[in-house]
Amino acid sequence: MSDDPEVRRLRWRCRRGMRELDQLMLRYLDGRWPQADDAERGRFLRLLDCEDDKLWRWFMGREAPQDADLDAIVHLILDLPH
Repeated sequence: MSDDPEVRRLRWRCRRGMRELDQLMLRYLDGRWPQADDAERGRFLRLLDCEDDKLWRWFMGREAPQDADLDAIVHLILDLPH
């Protein structure tokens, strides 16, 4: 686990109360966040502000975000290796 205070705060924000969402968010944080550019990081931070029920529907493919940037980060997370 990172000693970076920002990453520790984000790790806490990735805890969604639903194990599957937690795993998806943490997969991004651990696997992609370190090399992500500022724009991508901004999209992820916006995603963290979304309600869990919306996130669940988006990640399960039942709905797509209206916002193209959110849709892009959802697909990026889904495409990350497990």
